[in-house]
Amino acid sequence: MTWSVYLSGEIHTDWRETIAAGARAADLDVRFSAPVTDHAASDDCGVAILGAEGDKFWHDAKGARLNAIRTRTLIEEADIVVVRFGDKYKQWNAAFDAGYAAALGKAIVVLHQPEHQHALKEVDAAALAVAETPDQVVAILLYVIDGKLAGYKDT
Repeated sequence: MTWSVYLSGEIHTDWRETIAAGARAADLDVRFSAPVTDHAASDDCGVAILGAEGDKFWHDAKGARLNAIRTRTLIEEADIVVVRFGDKYKQWNAAFDAGYAAALGKAIVVLHQPEHQHALKEVDAAALAVAETPDQVVAILLYVIDGKLAGYKDT
């Protein structure tokens, strides 16, 4: 079985690439998907495709709706949803993705630093795992997909 893993959230660091590289190194049968991570393309897709808007609200609304087609579809198809909350921005979209995935009964892994524990307590409560590093996410995937513990030697 090929597992489908949706990587939601923060777009300013290479955490997605780290997880994908770790999964490849572990030879995991996994297919990753994600939102559009080109910030400008994501923000402007609605007006680029459907036409300009004079009001910023409608500019953003067009883009958000087009992005939602991708996000909803990929979350619905995912076996596991990993949601990363970074340090620099609030990532309201990531919180929404986590809630949507929870409503669908998806397995959720949340990824954030310890200092965000209190602010994300409700999101963490909906998750099946809360990790602090991309390497921990790879170890979770290795365990749930292949039943192996990273670094564990069976004696």
